Amino acid sequence: MNSNSAIVPRLLVKPWGRDDLSPALVGDCDEAVGEIWFQPDAPLDTILTKYLFTSAKLSVQVHPKGELSPTGRGKDECWLILDAAPGAQLATGFRRDIGPDEIRGAARDGSIENLLAWREVAANDFLYVPAGTVHAMGPGLTLVEVQQSTDITYRLYDYGRDRPLHLEEAVRCAIGGEHPADLRRTIDPSRTQMLVEGPLFSVAHIAGGETGAVRERFEGAVQVIPLEGHCSTGGLTIASGSSAQAENLGQVDLSDCSRCLVAGLPLTPR
Repeated sequence: MNSNSAIVPRLLVKPWGRDDLSPALVGDCDEAVGEIWFQPDAPLDTILTKYLFTSAKLSVQVHPKGELSPTGRGKDECWLILDAAPGAQLATGFRRDIGPDEIRGAARDGSIENLLAWREVAANDFLYVPAGTVHAMGPGLTLVEVQQSTDITYRLYDYGRDRPLHLEEAVRCAIGGEHPADLRRTIDPSRTQMLVEGPLFSVAHIAGGETGAVRERFEGAVQVIPLEGHCSTGGLTIASGSSAQAENLGQVDLSDCSRCLVAGLPLTPR
């Protein structure tokens, strides 16, 4: 593998996706695309970055922690909202403490949707969602997700769609409480800042091409996700809506990129 490489996107059609996305994102696909995956190679293959586009409600779901996952790898994730229709909402955690039996019963009769903590969101809202957090998304959202690279999702409720549920697995790993308030914030899009610092992955928001102090928080390979403008690495031009992998952040030219996300591995303890 070239150490500086464009990452080939993978388009996923979803029942809650959108069929009005720009050809720059989806090419000639005319189906309802819900996700675009950008999976880097080693040493970043424990990280996966996605674009998500919603036109309907996603399932009420949860991802397991590592010790409860059949792969031994959990799925912490974080979301940066890029665009939200007026009143668009997502849910993270419950409105109150709730036990396994109540979660199970509410999932069976559909009332679990009303037990979740739904919040209106807007562009530049950022959320970190630990594995075990029961969550859902409503329509009208465009966001970038950075997560541990695993595709284990346990659905508790899916609005009658003809997809399998995983009730017992979900109840076993669900956190029956509120999503901590300090894991939600609104970022300044004109400011370079760290969004996540380990222990599973690190994510930075870089504005105006100025890496500033965040450069010191990445010591090896990085994945870059231009949000506005384009960046370049190893002779490749990476447009917004695309992604690339670089040997290190110093090899990425961000001078023509107004906004960019950078993802990498946690710093090695010294």
